[in-house]
Amino acid sequence: MSEAARGARLAFDGYEVVLSSLKQAAVRAERPRELWDEVGAALVVSTQQRFEDEEDPQGNPWPQSLRARFFGGRTLTDTASLVQSITHEASDDGVAVGTNVLYAAIHQTGGRIEAKKARALRFRLPGGNGFIAVKAVTMPRRAFLGLDEADGKEIAAIAGAYLGAEEGGDAGR
Repeated sequence: MSEAARGARLAFDGYEVVLSSLKQAAVRAERPRELWDEVGAALVVSTQQRFEDEEDPQGNPWPQSLRARFFGGRTLTDTASLVQSITHEASDDGVAVGTNVLYAAIHQTGGRIEAKKARALRFRLPGGNGFIAVKAVTMPRRAFLGLDEADGKEIAAIAGAYLGAEEGGDAGR
């Protein structure tokens, strides 16, 4: 993920209570990287589940891709390279979850893609009916990175386990 600027990465806001307890646990943890690594691993699993469910972090269904509609399969999982690229990097200061796949950002945020080097973009038509050339396409937003309510509960449980371990609890750490 070291090339995250070319893929997709998201900072999380709006989960102040969960993030506060997580920061408290990290400050008190002897090895905070282990805490952040566990949080990152949980968020990777959650993000990968969104590809199975074909929905964004708020539970909204992704707009179906033309490939999935005409050729079958699932949206954003033709080769599964995007979902398999979701990873995390943990340090003593925090965790980043994302991907370095080049086309990830356009799916995360949506937007317009225009032909830069060629005169047009070429796409295969359904049913083996040749190709179509267009100057630009608009990609709908299909967000996969983000926190949902279940992520907040999981993060709180992880932080609680670390706080319990620090206080002599039986969290197994």
